[in-house]
Amino acid sequence: MGSAAIQHVRILQPAPDVYAFFDGRTENQRFADYPNWVDDGALSLGIASYALVSDDEALIYDTHISLDHAALIRSTLEAKGVRKFTVVLSHWHLDHVAGTGVFADCPVIANRRTAAHLERQKTEIEAGTLEGPPSISPLVLPTTLFEDEMTIVIGKHEVRLIEANIHSDDATVLWLPQTRLLFAGDTVEDTITYVGEPQNFAQHLVDLERLRSLRPAAILPNHGAPEVIASGGYDDTLIDATAAYIKALRRCIEQPQQRSLDLRAFIARELEAGWVHYFEPYEAVHEKNIATTLALALPSTGS
Repeated sequence: MGSAAIQHVRILQPAPDVYAFFDGRTENQRFADYPNWVDDGALSLGIASYALVSDDEALIYDTHISLDHAALIRSTLEAKGVRKFTVVLSHWHLDHVAGTGVFADCPVIANRRTAAHLERQKTEIEAGTLEGPPSISPLVLPTTLFEDEMTIVIGKHEVRLIEANIHSDDATVLWLPQTRLLFAGDTVEDTITYVGEPQNFAQHLVDLERLRSLRPAAILPNHGAPEVIASGGYDDTLIDATAAYIKALRRCIEQPQQRSLDLRAFIARELEAGWVHYFEPYEAVHEKNIATTLALALPSTGS
């Protein structure tokens, strides 16, 4: 991708010791003029990877969308004196693991489901045939696995890794109990969640409530508005907005009139309350979410 690929990266500092490496949501920004997963769902929606720093240690929460992005993260932190890196993967999706090759000499932590997804599809991911180009090569697999919960220490920070089934069945969120900060990965997004597994809606709602019960003081999602992230993140109503959206999608199965609503109308209450902010590219995500939900719930009308 080269240096041009990282020219729009903004380095934000939403909290003490926390850095967000944000790219996307930039007018006319394109990775390529052909369909590709970097533009579709990453740059188009905006994406951040995070670093938690303490003295000469750093936890890297996702390795971003390319080796160049990951190299920028590493060099930026090394310039601040970091010498020891630990990577945690929020889940297996490509826009979160593309830079693992830059951290091949570091521990890479993931839950067992994430590791299994990556191991099963490693050949296709490295060839660029799983979701199309670009390829991710090399893909570095996790070196440390956990189930349910795991606690690690990064300098002065205690970090709890919590497994969840939201957005994908292998989510890992980070919880800092001392500051009540939640790094949410893709479990919540602003404007709406991206639905890939509607068969798990019931579990999504259970696990969203589990995150809500933590009573986070601030939430840092991987996909969100950069100005909100820079100002310290979202409050816990982002979790409420996500749960409300999932419940509304489920109602579409029995209420056909809801299916044709545009995104503004579909989440009017959450927008009015300020829980989330309207961002036009999520209209296409909403259309896909409706189609994915109905495809699972309704019988095929094909011949």
